[in-house]
Amino acid sequence: MSDDLAGLLVGLVLCGLTGLFVPRLIARVPEPEDDPDLDPPKETYVAIAALPGLTWKGALASALAGALVGTEVGLAWPLLFLLPLVPVGVALTVIDWRTMLLPTRIVAPSYVLVMALVLLAAALSGDTDDLVRAGWGWLVYGGSFFVLWFIHPRGLGYGDVRLAGVLGIALGYLGWGELLVGLYAGFLLGGVGGGLLSLLRIVERRAFPFGPFMLVGALVGVVGGAPLLDAAFGGSLVGG
Repeated sequence: MSDDLAGLLVGLVLCGLTGLFVPRLIARVPEPEDDPDLDPPKETYVAIAALPGLTWKGALASALAGALVGTEVGLAWPLLFLLPLVPVGVALTVIDWRTMLLPTRIVAPSYVLVMALVLLAAALSGDTDDLVRAGWGWLVYGGSFFVLWFIHPRGLGYGDVRLAGVLGIALGYLGWGELLVGLYAGFLLGGVGGGLLSLLRIVERRAFPFGPFMLVGALVGVVGGAPLLDAAFGGSLVGG
């Protein structure tokens, strides 16, 4: 069995199984203080977790994303931190889409988990260059979002800044192609997708959640980042 096929099966099965717990993860998020200016009021996390079909939809989305990640990475140490991020990303996508919030209760532990597993992956592989690049990923991706939030806080939530740091560490460990394409894809999908949503009135409010576009962009970075940047720059920026 090839590494690609083995990675596909591992990602498909593990992420599919952990995706079954997406509703439970959402239901465990504590409610923020009521905001009287919200009209209509924010949908509760318990109500979101109880949405019909969320269990199988969360499992299916996680399984498909896990299969893509596993196929691209193969049986390699980065799966240690990439696969746990998949069901978490699905849960955050659902929450942000329905509430425009990225709860700290989920993002902060994800920070700790990814950092710990990245350190473990680097120790097991013995490649310190990947670890250094993960730090640069945190600085580039997280720093970019922090600057945007600092300049225009009303246009970007700080939850997006926190999530950007997590994604930057994970993508940076994989390579510059994954990091830069993932970052750009998130902005591109957010700009084009958000405009279409507003135009078609799928999202009735002026603002729209950016977290789902960041997460899909990160998946694009994992799957196609290296070849896309290699094609654009002739391989001069790809790799360690």
